[in-house]
Amino acid sequence: MSVAAQAPPADERVGKPGVLDRLVVRPEIGSLLGALLVFLFFSVVTEQFLSPGGVATWLDDASTLGIMAVAVSLLMIGGEFDLSAGVMTASTALVTAILSTQLGWNVWLALLVSLLFALGVGALNGWLVMRTGLPSFIVTLGTFLALQGLNLGITRAVTGTVQVSGMRSTDGYSSAGFLFASTFTFGGTSFYISIVWWILFTVVASTVLVRTRFGNWIFAVGGSALSSRAVGVPVMRTKIFLFMTTAFAAWLVGSINILRFTSVQANQGIGLEFQFIIAAVIGGCLLTGGFGSAVGAAIGALIFGMARQGIVYANWNSDWFQLFLGVMLLSAVLVNNALRRRAERVRR
Repeated sequence: MSVAAQAPPADERVGKPGVLDRLVVRPEIGSLLGALLVFLFFSVVTEQFLSPGGVATWLDDASTLGIMAVAVSLLMIGGEFDLSAGVMTASTALVTAILSTQLGWNVWLALLVSLLFALGVGALNGWLVMRTGLPSFIVTLGTFLALQGLNLGITRAVTGTVQVSGMRSTDGYSSAGFLFASTFTFGGTSFYISIVWWILFTVVASTVLVRTRFGNWIFAVGGSALSSRAVGVPVMRTKIFLFMTTAFAAWLVGSINILRFTSVQANQGIGLEFQFIIAAVIGGCLLTGGFGSAVGAAIGALIFGMARQGIVYANWNSDWFQLFLGVMLLSAVLVNNALRRRAERVRR
């Protein structure tokens, strides 16, 4: 055979990636498989899990956690943490409740003030992290302790207790409650509007992350802040905005909770920040930043909701849920690292 007749060797750099390779580069693929396994497992071992009421219950359980997990996932992709996210949900609810029930403000005005408060704290967190160079873990831990003290101290000073209630009789409660805490009927079953907020927040966050310049900035600053700054990425502005996004999500969840339950405890939300981070990690985020998915974080929260309610429906002791969290967290970290290495090889 002549040299001219011989086919040139294939160049693997221009080869079309296979289906498996295209799936591997998606950070949420591991959480999707995990969600499918959890869904199938509890569908088999319990009778109520797939009932309309059961579906509504575990979706509702996952909704507020999902809103926060999506916001936290963006921050983690950007290379930072926010340990004040859990207590912030209580802080914003307390601001709304105190202004409405104790000072007689309209609920909408109280919600606006609590939103400004949340965004201010988020901006302060981001500014302190960037200006001081301290780890966000330390800065937001300080914010966590400060907010916890403020919640308890101010609530006790104003009401004499550690609880604020009476939202149902405030001016503007009906319209605000309709937007944040109402129910809708689908297929003859009632679902809380928080599920819709969860879906909308996930869609917006995912669109921003994968289809906008700002989304590219998030991945860039999480991968390497120094390299990002060298190519013109506004690192400080990006990270401050991410902290403000987490604070906004906390305000949204706090508003949903106070308008739905009409009361709030001053020590509410403590410890939830770890659940937000775990859900984001299960959803494909790396603790080192630069890799993750908003959709994956939403799926991670869905796994939480299905597992927590599935354990109840199976009549198991709720202590098993903590074992489930530990196993899921360790498994997610191992899977995410493996997927990232495979994705890097595919992209080369």
